[in-house]
Amino acid sequence: MSKFLIVGLGNIGAEYAHTRHNIGFDVVDALVAKHEAVFRTDRLADVAEAKLKGKSMVIIKPSTYMNLSGKAVKYWMEKEKIPVEQVFIILDELALPIEKSRIRGAGSDGGHNGLKSIQEQLGTSAYPRLRFGIGNNYPKGRQVDYVLGKWNPEEIPLIVRKIQQTIPIIESFVLAGLTNTMNHFNNVEYKL
Repeated sequence: MSKFLIVGLGNIGAEYAHTRHNIGFDVVDALVAKHEAVFRTDRLADVAEAKLKGKSMVIIKPSTYMNLSGKAVKYWMEKEKIPVEQVFIILDELALPIEKSRIRGAGSDGGHNGLKSIQEQLGTSAYPRLRFGIGNNYPKGRQVDYVLGKWNPEEIPLIVRKIQQTIPIIESFVLAGLTNTMNHFNNVEYKL
């Protein structure tokens, strides 16, 4: 059976729940709920498992905090014997507007500490990822407050919808592969 590691990036702790930086957690929470799976606390992460048409998804939320996400990714890849091309990272992206997401098979960390940690631990920047646009509507010098802040009330309906519409992207990655998923979903604009 083909196995995939689906990783939602975020920070543990109530103060980080449902912030922009934790969108990866929110997406995998929705994926796990859809597949009626349950997270359990395990080594370096909360872990859930779900089946999708004969494929197996190991879904994790690293409990290492964002800056050490790579430790959890590497550990679960090795434990479950999952190759790097069958890993899918979901993260927040300042450089994209809220209406967009971008799927890539490789690339720089773009200043994202979660990706930086993954790249250091894996020794490569060639791993599939979905950058979930969070916009960059903050005053100069307030980037950290923005990223660690909660969504504005008027953004929430779109974000809720976009989280739901991200689930088919993850499922497409598992079932149809990276190239087909990029071709199908990279130019989608999310609207209410």
